[in-house]
Amino acid sequence: MNKVLVAGKVNGTVLKSKDSINFLGTVDKKTGIISDKNHSLFGKPLKGTILVFPSGIGSSVGAYTIYSIKSNDVAPLAMICKKADLTVATGCALANIPLITITDEEFSSIEDGIKISFDTDNSNPIHRQ
Repeated sequence: MNKVLVAGKVNGTVLKSKDSINFLGTVDKKTGIISDKNHSLFGKPLKGTILVFPSGIGSSVGAYTIYSIKSNDVAPLAMICKKADLTVATGCALANIPLITITDEEFSSIEDGIKISFDTDNSNPIHRQ
């Protein structure tokens, strides 16, 4: 069952991570690029993507990193995860980045690089374009 945490409507390309994301330690807040060499998305920019990842991890200060990447215009258009921790939920709410949680099955069905439309007003918010 999908759960809308921050409402919104966007179209974009999926950037999918199999790894959880520690926004404070993994994302450069000025560029929005994954800066952790040990992360599967190392070197990839978040800007303009629909970021799909299992969950957030790490410090609550990561919420300010999410807010910073939005303020610096390098944030994803929306985020989709299996489990939204307090950091991700707070950061997306502060930055007004749409956020939903999805089931394991839905997570598995979303592929990196596909184009989707995302509309939290629909009962099924994710549609392939």
